Amino acid sequence: MLIRKTKSICPICKVVLDADLINEDDAIWIRRVCPEHGPFRSLYWSDAIMFNRFDIYNTVGQGISSSKTPEERRGCPYDCGLCDQHRSGTLLANVDVTNRCNLNCDFCFANARACGFIYEPTFQQIEEMFINLRAQKPVPPPAIQLSGGEPTMREDLPEIIKRAKELGFNQVQIATNGIKLAQDETLAQKLKYAGVSTIYLHFDGVTKETNPFLEVSKRAIENCRKEKIGIVLVPTIIRGKNHHEAGAIISFAADNIDVIRGVNFQPVAFTGAASNDDILKERITIPDLLKGIEEQTEGILKAKDFYPIPCVEPIIDLVKSYTGRQQIQFTAHPHCGAATYLFVTDHGMVPVNRMIDVEPFFKSVETIAAGLKKGGTISKYRTLLEGVNSLRHTLKKDGDETIDFYGLIANALIHQNFDALREFHWNALFVGTMHFMDNYNYDIDRVNRCCIHYATPDGRIIPFCSYNSGPVWREEVWRKYALKTDDEPESHP
Repeated sequence: MLIRKTKSICPICKVVLDADLINEDDAIWIRRVCPEHGPFRSLYWSDAIMFNRFDIYNTVGQGISSSKTPEERRGCPYDCGLCDQHRSGTLLANVDVTNRCNLNCDFCFANARACGFIYEPTFQQIEEMFINLRAQKPVPPPAIQLSGGEPTMREDLPEIIKRAKELGFNQVQIATNGIKLAQDETLAQKLKYAGVSTIYLHFDGVTKETNPFLEVSKRAIENCRKEKIGIVLVPTIIRGKNHHEAGAIISFAADNIDVIRGVNFQPVAFTGAASNDDILKERITIPDLLKGIEEQTEGILKAKDFYPIPCVEPIIDLVKSYTGRQQIQFTAHPHCGAATYLFVTDHGMVPVNRMIDVEPFFKSVETIAAGLKKGGTISKYRTLLEGVNSLRHTLKKDGDETIDFYGLIANALIHQNFDALREFHWNALFVGTMHFMDNYNYDIDRVNRCCIHYATPDGRIIPFCSYNSGPVWREEVWRKYALKTDDEPESHP
């Protein structure tokens, strides 16, 4: 059964093709035909019912007013960017600060060790990328992630972090394998002093079979704990290798809630160094992962507890309506990712859904926002006060009494006091997943809704799944700005 039409690419020659999303055997597939290489049918989402539930939250953004469209139009995904057809602003920006790495992972997005050359932009080039991102209108990105390669290979990483903070990025993340954080006990302190917000730590499992660097990861976590630097665990989930430990990874995070702020699972995308030979065997989609989490946590965290990224748009619209200021938009495609929150209490892990009726909560927020758009300053305040009071009915009576959700909401919306929300975030464990695309499940409708982007030295801003697959912008950018040296990336001893 046809769900909708879209566009995709040929996995071999990458030419843009008309494509169909179809429902077959209660799963969603993407189907297209290349004139040269024939038909392709690839798994998109493994559960049609969950696909439809997430589709309800589909929200298309307004894009950016500071777009950079090339004079010669070729169409998405070749006009980056961001071009005037892109529908989401940058929520999280990535800057590759090096392609040097001290590991050689076969599923690496960047394929860093196989390049044969070194890409490492100068401090000035990185600064210019920061400035370009912060010039984005109507709202500049609030968060930057320094990635690679392995960012900690750069000696000037603290200076780069400091400059990012100076230019207005509230959140500065480092995506790292943790080796240098474990080896150098002073590095965490240096990063903390420079202003780092979060360590995005690659963490594939809780056993040596799934995570050969488990002890290294634990030392890195301990060094961050000493400096009170928050960590997000980032497992690459591969069917047949570590998918059975997703629940155990969440439990590990909960046991270390004082330093670990979340878990962001990334189902493997077959890009970069990853082999395409085992796609059918190793492919895992978001519904597969969420069902596995439910089974492995014995129902403590259920698949239905997760919601797509744009579900929070009613809250963003409410804040915009009340303050009169433009807000960052969470208008990613509803099938790009999913998330929820867990609270670690004396009674164990408690999902936020056990404390709030989520759907009625979002509907109430939408009603408040609609009312705010109608009145003047006094009536707006009264509308907000009455509306926030009406949210009481969405709080479950059997929820954890130690968490004052009503007080959090009231302080944030009425009094513009966000300290309580920061405390809420610090006591909650974020559990999310982002399934980045590869050449097989590539959907251009998802590309032009992407809100996670890369900045490049030539002034472009490129959606994540275009940069890492599709036209392979990453390889083009790295080669163009490669250092003129024969040095090889450092090997891990």
